[in-house]
Amino acid sequence: MKNASAWLAAGLLLAGIDAMAEGELELAAPGAKLEKLAGGFAFTEGPACDARGNIYFTDQPNNRIHCWSVEGKLSTYLEPCGRANGLVFDHVGNLVACADEENQLWSIAPGGQVTVLIKNYQDKPLNGPNDAWVRPDGGIYFTDPYYKRSYWKRGPKEQDGEHVYFLAKPGEKLRRVTDDLRQPNGITGTRDGKTLFVADIGAGKTYRYAIQENGSLAEKTLFCSMGSDGMTLDAEGNVYLTGRGVTIFDKTGRKLANIPVPEQWTANVAFGGADAKTLFITASKGLYAIKMKVAGGDLPLNFGK
Repeated sequence: MKNASAWLAAGLLLAGIDAMAEGELELAAPGAKLEKLAGGFAFTEGPACDARGNIYFTDQPNNRIHCWSVEGKLSTYLEPCGRANGLVFDHVGNLVACADEENQLWSIAPGGQVTVLIKNYQDKPLNGPNDAWVRPDGGIYFTDPYYKRSYWKRGPKEQDGEHVYFLAKPGEKLRRVTDDLRQPNGITGTRDGKTLFVADIGAGKTYRYAIQENGSLAEKTLFCSMGSDGMTLDAEGNVYLTGRGVTIFDKTGRKLANIPVPEQWTANVAFGGADAKTLFITASKGLYAIKMKVAGGDLPLNFGK
C-alpha cells in the first residue's frame, strides 16, 4: 500500500501501459468479465490464498483482515491486525502478515494467535514491511519500503535505505538480501523456490533473481520496465503486476494484456478459489475477481490438501 502522494508518482511511472491494447484477454475463461465482489472498504491490500482456496485480504486503514470464502461469503478474520498490509500463507497454514503499525512481520496461526517474527533490523526499526513471499522450505522474503503512516509514533526513517530481507526460520538472524533498489514493493516467487520477482516501484522496474540455497539472491535480471504495488504468477509463468489495473507479462517480460479496474489504484492480486483459477484483485475500496483459464503459479504448497 502506498499513500496518496505516492499514487501520483507511481502513476507517472506506469503511464506507459495506457498505450497497450486492451483487447480480449486470452487468458480469461470464455465469457469471463471482471466482477466486483465487495466494496465499502478504505483501502484493500494483500490478497492471499489458503489451502482451500479462500482469499484473505486486508483493509489496512481500518486495521482488519477479511476472508472471502470459496462459498462466496465475506467475513472479518482478525481485528485489529497490526495494520497488516501484504499477506501470504506459509506451507503449514500460518498467515504471514506485514504488520506495519509497529514495523513488524507476524505469523498468524489458524486460530488467530499472533507470533511476532521480526521487530527490527540491526536494533533499528524497519521502514514498514509491505509484501512477502514464502519459499518451499518456509524461509520468508519481504520488502521494506518507506511510506510514512499517520498512525506512527516514531521518528524519521532509521534504516539506510529500502531493501528486501530474508528470514530463514523464526529466531534466526534477519538478513538483508538487496542493497541497490530504490523502493521495493511487490514480491513473489515460483513454487519450486528457484526464482524470485521483486518490483522496484520507485524505479519503475521489476527484477528477476535466482534464489540461492542460503537465501541470498543472484543473477539479478531486468524482467520488465514497470514497477508494481503487488504481484502474482500463473501456472504458465506469466507475471501479473498492479497499479493501473492489472498488467500481464509472459515469462520473457513481454506485455500480454491489461485488465482495467474501475478504481483509483489497483494494489494487489492473487489466484484463489477451489480450482485456483479465479484472479482476485484488491483495488482501493473494492475486492474484484475474474475467472481465468489458467491456475495460479505461486499457491501455498499445501493447496488442495
